[in-house]
Amino acid sequence: MKKSARRRRLLRSGAIALAVALATSAVAAEQQPTPLQFSAKFGNLSLPATFPAGTTLTITQWSHFVPSYDKWFDRYAADWGKHNNVKVVVQHISLGDLVPTLSAAIAARSGSDLFEMVSPPASFIQGLQPLDDVNAAAEKAFGPQEAVCKTQSYLSVKNEWYGFCHGWVPDPGDYRVSLWKQAGYPTGPHTYADLITGGEKIFQKTGIPVGVGMSPELDSEFFARSLIWSFGGRVFDKCGNVALDSPQTVKAVQYQVDLFKKTETPQVFAWNPASNNQGFVSGQLSYIQNSISFYRTAQASNKANADDTGFSPGLKGPTGEVHQTSHVWFIYVMPKYVKDPQRVQAAKKFMLDLAANYSQATYASALYNFPAFPKTVPQLWAKGGWLDVDPFHSNPPNKLAVLRDASKWTAWPGYPGDGNPAVSEVYNTHLLTTMMAQAVRGVKTPAQAVKDTAAQVGTIVSKWKANGYVGCPAAPAK
Repeated sequence: MKKSARRRRLLRSGAIALAVALATSAVAAEQQPTPLQFSAKFGNLSLPATFPAGTTLTITQWSHFVPSYDKWFDRYAADWGKHNNVKVVVQHISLGDLVPTLSAAIAARSGSDLFEMVSPPASFIQGLQPLDDVNAAAEKAFGPQEAVCKTQSYLSVKNEWYGFCHGWVPDPGDYRVSLWKQAGYPTGPHTYADLITGGEKIFQKTGIPVGVGMSPELDSEFFARSLIWSFGGRVFDKCGNVALDSPQTVKAVQYQVDLFKKTETPQVFAWNPASNNQGFVSGQLSYIQNSISFYRTAQASNKANADDTGFSPGLKGPTGEVHQTSHVWFIYVMPKYVKDPQRVQAAKKFMLDLAANYSQATYASALYNFPAFPKTVPQLWAKGGWLDVDPFHSNPPNKLAVLRDASKWTAWPGYPGDGNPAVSEVYNTHLLTTMMAQAVRGVKTPAQAVKDTAAQVGTIVSKWKANGYVGCPAAPAK
């Protein structure tokens, strides 16, 4: 009996060990990006498997905030070119050069075949080719697209796709764990009331301010929009009409005035997009609203700081609304001057193949790039997957799990409508951060700053509405 019991125990322990090994192997497999695949058919759209000799595809896009992504992308583009018999030429330029470079190319009717924009490009719609077939094929092949992406590449009033959004970036709250724990918030601020109360305690005790910008740059724009939306205000309504001048928006601007007085320093009026990143990584800020790119930098340059970094969802406004904007969008557009049929087809295939291989893109960006089509990156969402166990060694490993439901608290320029040309122009001219700064500096009262800015936005909306680019959603074509 003893030998038999011992044998059963050994068999049971062996089975358990095998099950553990198999489970570990399965998790390891889930942690790996899906191998590259290049298809010739996406939904109902068929594209050439290879292209005629001499076919070239030129691409201009930004220099990514996570440098490893650019290295991967250049290799990927070369591999894609070899597989499809296309010479691919990639040019990386700075974030601030994207808009003027695309504008100049459209004006000159000459330039790259594809431009990857990271802010709403709708104001260029008159110089862009419609990409309805690409988007229809993608949704058929990959499943539904995230709303945060669709709204930035689809113009509902025209029922037209002017871009192809392959990815987006969540913009969580980023807080110094030790400082906020001492202030009584062990998991960081979760409401705007927490931010001002806890931020003031930290500032008074340590001299370390909250890092919310008020200068004409993208991070300041993101905070201004998130604040307005979460306070119940809107810049536009569903049909693109001006909705800025409201009591809710005035309250949001007054909040910004109070936040500055209690928790910030004047440096925020002269910040550029890197300022809050640099301040947080160097330990000089208690809270910022930003993507995880700064955190990846900190992991390599200041591990103690990275370990002391926590992430929180979008902050709740007075009534519990949470609408925090996406950080950037990855949107390919193809100008109308691209006429050669082979280049057009190659560009469309490149966009669709990139979406199909997005687990590679997400991994190469150290989880910065989230997929526009969630089903293309199952590794990100799987139990025990990349958000639960960060393959890039977060401490604790599940630090990024808060991003799992980011799409639920994320909004976009034009919210609750889409990113029409007026929205794009307002975004690129930084009217909202100027409004905030005017009130904070005391140049105008919050109410007057809101009223004057609403008039400026109205002028832009009227211009585009007169040309038929702003209005309520059109009925989908049958």
